[in-house]
Amino acid sequence: MSYYCQNCGYKSLKWMGKCPECGAWNSFVEERDKKDTKIKKINYEKAKVIKISEVSFESKKRIKTDLNEFDYVLGGGIVSSSLILIGGDPGIGKSTLLTQIAGLLAGKGIKVVYVSAEESIEQIKLRVDRLKINSNFYFVSDTNLSGILESIEDVKPDILIIDSIQTVYLPELESSPGGVSQVRECANVLMRLAKEKGIIVILVGHITKSGLIAGPKILEHLVDVVLYLEGEKETGFRILRAVKNRFGPINEIGVFLMTEKGLIPHSEYEDFFLTGEEGAISCIIEGTRPLLIEVQSLVSKSYIAYPRRTSVGFDPIRLSLLVAILEKKLGFNFRDQDIYVKIAGGLKIKDPSADLAIAVSLISSLLEKKLPSKTLFIGEVGLSGEIRSVRDITLRLKEAEKKGFLKAFIPITRDLRNKDFQLEIISCKKVSEVCKNIF
Repeated sequence: MSYYCQNCGYKSLKWMGKCPECGAWNSFVEERDKKDTKIKKINYEKAKVIKISEVSFESKKRIKTDLNEFDYVLGGGIVSSSLILIGGDPGIGKSTLLTQIAGLLAGKGIKVVYVSAEESIEQIKLRVDRLKINSNFYFVSDTNLSGILESIEDVKPDILIIDSIQTVYLPELESSPGGVSQVRECANVLMRLAKEKGIIVILVGHITKSGLIAGPKILEHLVDVVLYLEGEKETGFRILRAVKNRFGPINEIGVFLMTEKGLIPHSEYEDFFLTGEEGAISCIIEGTRPLLIEVQSLVSKSYIAYPRRTSVGFDPIRLSLLVAILEKKLGFNFRDQDIYVKIAGGLKIKDPSADLAIAVSLISSLLEKKLPSKTLFIGEVGLSGEIRSVRDITLRLKEAEKKGFLKAFIPITRDLRNKDFQLEIISCKKVSEVCKNIF
């Protein structure tokens, strides 16, 4: 008998309160090891060694779901024989998204089997009627994976949806559903099904408190594509993000709006994050997509010993770093000020090109001076107050120009030679140069 962490799969010979690998508390569950550990002689065939130059095959077209944002994130559609994993918070819309996909593909004559170990057929039928989608797809409500695979052999589906991987189990294993060994072996069985029979398998994965997909990390290594459905439930918008994709670029995002009719692709996604253009506007790159965002800052007098440094949608450590740079290199006093920074629309960003917009927004709030309208701020801020160059500056400027922006503050770069833009471009070496221009 051994104990396994249900978050990361760490193995221990005794029960432990805290996992030394991932730091989770009370996550160890007792599971049986394989009884027969003796080495048996097994007859096997030699593996074939083939030159890559001798391999010839016909590339298959991607299957498009007609859910434009979903197809965009995957790189143009679903690849045949692929294994896709979708994770997200409870109630974020994973089952709704997959039900829509099942209905859209069924309308094209593609055989889809939807396996739900968490919902009954009545619940699925109610959702289908509410979404008003094609209901000509198959449904199985069971948790025994071996029985499920036997029952769908007659149907011979093109796409198999498992909702979710943590609730199905193999009866050959003695551990409970959701355990490390069950999740690992079920994923292996489904991977072989996808690769050997050419079936597209889509899995739903539960996530832990830390926001990672529950179960052993090998689950994410096995699959071809890992998608996360994110967003604030109160705002109504959802972001589908690709963190792993063997058939396309990673970090692509698709933006949806949650409505009574399900998840609707938001074609004018940039306008959704530009709520009023009262803050500092920047342009970040998510995957290959330029995205205009609005940075809002509030700097107010603090009456406590340790002023607050709060950020929503932006790394708080990076915020403290920017504040220190503005104090040391530009002489602004934030020592007795509470600072609040928010990325409008609930978007979470990691692109360092938003540094300049955040710095300018903080100075604007501190001095109580309004920023000029239709102005873009792009650039990473270095420790000495310099503005460092960022990638795809031309793509960002073209996106801002398309949205009617008139002026852009950017770092000094050589990428803009012999390129005409209608908006005014001001190249600056230091943040202080930007401040002299606008304040």
